[in-house]
Amino acid sequence: MRAENRMGYQTVIYKNRPQIVASACAVGPREGKGPLGEQFDLVANDADFGQESYEQAEAALLREACRICLSKAGRGEKSIEAMLGGDLLNQIMASSLAARSLKVPFLGLYGACSTMAESLLVGGMLCDGGYASPVLCTAGSHYATAERQYRFPLEYACQRTPAAQWTVTGAGAVILALPDASEKKAQACLARGCMGRVVDMGISDANNMGAAMAPAAAATLCAYFDDTKDDPKQFDRIITGDLGMVGSELLLEWTEKLGHPLPREKMMDCGLTIFDPGQDSHAGGSGCGCAASVLCAHILPKLASGEWRRVLFMATGALLSPTTSQQGETIPGIAHAVVIEGVQG
Repeated sequence: MRAENRMGYQTVIYKNRPQIVASACAVGPREGKGPLGEQFDLVANDADFGQESYEQAEAALLREACRICLSKAGRGEKSIEAMLGGDLLNQIMASSLAARSLKVPFLGLYGACSTMAESLLVGGMLCDGGYASPVLCTAGSHYATAERQYRFPLEYACQRTPAAQWTVTGAGAVILALPDASEKKAQACLARGCMGRVVDMGISDANNMGAAMAPAAAATLCAYFDDTKDDPKQFDRIITGDLGMVGSELLLEWTEKLGHPLPREKMMDCGLTIFDPGQDSHAGGSGCGCAASVLCAHILPKLASGEWRRVLFMATGALLSPTTSQQGETIPGIAHAVVIEGVQG
């Protein structure tokens, strides 16, 4: 059985090709003013989303993304056999609070900004193995909660460095299910996944996430291409989650050094897509909600329409914590990837 479901050391094969039957996202006002503004399902009027705290606002955005996704699929909460997801709050509390309201089985995940790809990777395994279908894969983040947890109080008015990225206020939700003739036409399906490994090249600057994550992204991509012997040119896009300006350039350098040069024209970074340069996000967007919201608003619709037929979606995460940063630890990186293909017919 293992030989049928694995390819090489890190890559899994989804033999039953779990389908993405619906997706949705909810974002903050800054994201709504960006290039993808009209593509989001819900744009909040303000950052607190009518809640008493930013933490509660983050949970509310996740709940709304899930609610809209279920509505699009024409499903009730009880039809979901498992929810997978995470965020950047301590103990992934935003996701836990969202799951509390849905009252479905919940598997909390933490991959920092790689969490959306991780939830698809693991959710695909659950579906493909027959353990749960449909499953709800989610991830979210909030600028205000992340900044005061990992960096400085919002009132501090700290000068941001050129390498700094802007944490996206947003959430995404995707329903995965085994192919079923009774389902509405799926947006896309999962073909393969690649589990990342932790890579740490000694970066300790919490304002330079791109540099911390790029080596892990390169390691995952190279592992995938080593395992599968695929050619990068076979993909319409190779999509990274939130490497930003700094990390995106470093990724190209690292993969070339490792023997897998990537075609620049095929590359796309969610952190460089969600904000316009005029919005002063410095090196681009970041956060769990970055890859999640761009996936749901921009990438999956292109697969559903047939404009793109095959993409490699890889979200990247910096596994730092306030505690380890205060203790002088460096920042480990992680990246998980899934191959998403359009559905024929």
